[in-house]
Order: sequence, then structure tokens, then C-alpha cells
Amino acid sequence: MARTLFHDVDPARVRARVEEVAGEAAGRAEVLVACKYVPLEEMGALAAAGVTLVGENRQQDLVAKHERFAADFTWDFIGNLQSRKVKQILPLVRLIHSVATDSALEQLGRHGTPDTEVLVEVNVAAEAGKGGVAPADLAGFIARCPVRVSGLMTMPPFAADPEASRPHFARLAELAAANGLTRLSMGTSQDWRVALAEGATIIRLGSALFV
Repeated sequence: MARTLFHDVDPARVRARVEEVAGEAAGRAEVLVACKYVPLEEMGALAAAGVTLVGENRQQDLVAKHERFAADFTWDFIGNLQSRKVKQILPLVRLIHSVATDSALEQLGRHGTPDTEVLVEVNVAAEAGKGGVAPADLAGFIARCPVRVSGLMTMPPFAADPEASRPHFARLAELAAANGLTRLSMGTSQDWRVALAEGATIIRLGSALFV
């Protein structure tokens, strides 16, 4: 399926929506704007809207957008992490949200620095075919990570009712506390309020900002 790109991004709309969410977050969580479907030429509209934190899903798009707009945003990587792309991603981002394989740990060991900070993706719902570390394997995975793990990330199963995500968010918060971690990247456009109530520290907003 072809990607749907959001052309002619309206800075006023994006600013109003981000400010609404940030107001409800009341300093408890950062609002990250997922720019996967924002074309390179529209990234300036996000800057004009006052957006400061963005997350990109693809290494090649991250490189292209960062090259032009490096100073306009703080950059995170939030997509599926291919271990062979770790070397290219690390110098460009504050955080990688999606570390979940031993091959990624190997590359982090080769290319990470004392300042490298990552989040471990957890498959809290045990969805077949979905990436993420199983909760039972999390402590060992964190212990093997050669760079600093400061938190966890999850993507619960899609559900029309945001409340369906609550037990998954609550479980991620429990796992973070049990492992002494402070960052929780969870909640997207449809369920961020539930995520916030369960302790999210980073909320990832995407398409709802642009339509």
C-alpha cells in the first residue's frame, strides 16, 4: 500500500493540537510528533508550529530530514530498528525507542558512546509476529545492553476503544518500575490520554495532527 503523505501541513492546526495535548500533560510527558508521513518539504511547517521534538520511522527519511532541519528539532528514532542501520541512526538522534533484538545490541556495542541512550521495545500483549522483547526476558535483555537503557516503549494492539490499551500501558509502567527505569514511551493519537494516566513520559502523536 502506498504511503499517504500530508502535504500543505497547517502550522496553526498543528500548534493548537500540540498545545492542547501538552496542556493536559502538564509537564508530566513530552509530546513527540511522529513525522513519518510528513514530506521533507513540509518539515518547516512543523518548526513554524512550534514543534520541538520529532520522531522518524525510517533511517533514510531521518537522514534526509535531519540534513536540512537538524537545528530545528530534537530527533528520536521510533520505527522498526534494523541492526544494520544503527550506525547511521545513532549520531542523529537523542533516543532510539525500539531496541528489541540481540543484533541491535551488538551494533550498539560497536557504535554506541557513553552518551548513547535507548528505550527497549516490549511486546506487552505477546502479539504473534510483532517486534519487542517479551516481559519475561526483559531484565536479561537490559543487562546485556551495552549502552544506557533509560526506559521502555510499547505499541499495544490497535483498538477502537482507548481503554483497551490501559492494561498494556499499566503493565509497561510496572516493568519500568521493576527495572529502575524512568522513561515510558507509550500512547498515540487515539489513546494518549489513557497512556498519560498510566504514567507515560513521551506521547507519540501522528496523523491526528494533520487531518
